[in-house]
Amino acid sequence: MKTLKIGVLGAGEIAKGRHIPAFRHVEEVSVTAVMDINEERAQEAAEKFDIERVYTDLNDMLENIDALLITTPNKYHAPAAVQALNAGVHVLCEKPMALNTKECKEMIEAAEKSGKVLTIAYHYRFMKEARAAKRIIDSGEIGEPLVIRIKAMRRRKVPGWGVFTNRGLQGGGALIDYGCHLLDLALWLTGSSKPTEVSGTTYNNLSMQKDQVNEWGTINPATFEVEDHAAAFIRLENGATVILETSWAANIPEDEETISISGTKGGLDVFPLRLNKAENGVLLNTDITWMPEEEPFEILQAKHFAACCLGFAVPLANPYESLYVSSIMESVYESAKVGRSIQIKRE
Repeated sequence: MKTLKIGVLGAGEIAKGRHIPAFRHVEEVSVTAVMDINEERAQEAAEKFDIERVYTDLNDMLENIDALLITTPNKYHAPAAVQALNAGVHVLCEKPMALNTKECKEMIEAAEKSGKVLTIAYHYRFMKEARAAKRIIDSGEIGEPLVIRIKAMRRRKVPGWGVFTNRGLQGGGALIDYGCHLLDLALWLTGSSKPTEVSGTTYNNLSMQKDQVNEWGTINPATFEVEDHAAAFIRLENGATVILETSWAANIPEDEETISISGTKGGLDVFPLRLNKAENGVLLNTDITWMPEEEPFEILQAKHFAACCLGFAVPLANPYESLYVSSIMESVYESAKVGRSIQIKRE
């Protein structure tokens, strides 16, 4: 079987802590190249993981690889992906797909023209709870989804490192960094219906205060440019609604990461996974006491990407669904800016 040569663009912690170690578990893959705007950081990654080549020019790296892993700040996702796809190279891009829907569409167009794989690293889809929940929902157990409630909440954990609070490089804060994961998962679980209307509000009050208490490093209010809290109401084309709240810095008792789906025949909670129904004259809450976990989600994601590139699978996180996520986030920011709901045009 052919060995898939992968190059890594962006040698930060997400690449070194998750993706590169995961790809080392895939027999068909060899991470052969790395590039970073900080060449010293790329050299360190190459030494740590025995990567053959360090590049300073993306075109040069694309000539010598089969697939590109993009783990740069969000601003560079679309340009790098389009460049790679145009060069005939498969792409696994970290979330979010891009800064806006225009860039997402450019990525999709490049993928369609090249015939190469484009997928987004929404890794929550590979978690055992998510895969079990998908099987339950697809079986018809809860009927048609009606209301989807999402909470992606952290208590005073604003990332105090990297460029997370730089709007120009990231495009946003808690929503585009954290909330997007559970938003993507909720849409996938319930059929990835197109969004039609979004009403949202964003806040950064807590991170602009002096003398902050923050578990994840020091935050400078003078350079804090994004939201630390967002809330939204989203209408979907299939008639379901989504109620979303996400935060890096909420004043809550503890972190909360949940998706709760109410359907016509029952309900389902994810994290922890539980089925809620009314049957035989009683109300039932069914806890899931065991579910299979073949391998950690990051390894499953890496193996799946390799299988897609080699023609044995189709992307679980396809770019059209990732476009829906980005269109919702873009609309939340626009709604917060103008103070009214945003209609999303059908295409």
